[in-house]
Amino acid sequence: MHIKKDDIVMVISGKDKGKKGKVIQAYPKDAKVLVENVNMVTKHQKPTQQMQQGGITQQEGKLEASNVLIYCAKCEKGVRTGHKFLNDGKKVRFCKKCNETFSN
Repeated sequence: MHIKKDDIVMVISGKDKGKKGKVIQAYPKDAKVLVENVNMVTKHQKPTQQMQQGGITQQEGKLEASNVLIYCAKCEKGVRTGHKFLNDGKKVRFCKKCNETFSN
């Protein structure tokens, strides 16, 4: 999967198209990601010991990883990425448009 936790991503399709946010959690087996303040869904919760008052809460829903691209600050948009090795042998991702590297 091309997206990792703590990446800044931009949504490229769906109801939240154009929004960007930080990846909270990645699910490689399902090919899904959880992005901060994107794809907000309502959840009905019963009262519990931790949450004395139940009710309707808002939380992030999972997105398909194919519907997000890594956000390049230099290009100021979502970009496709590739992998390359640096001189010290470290593998990094880079922007295919401007050749900017992203930390892993």
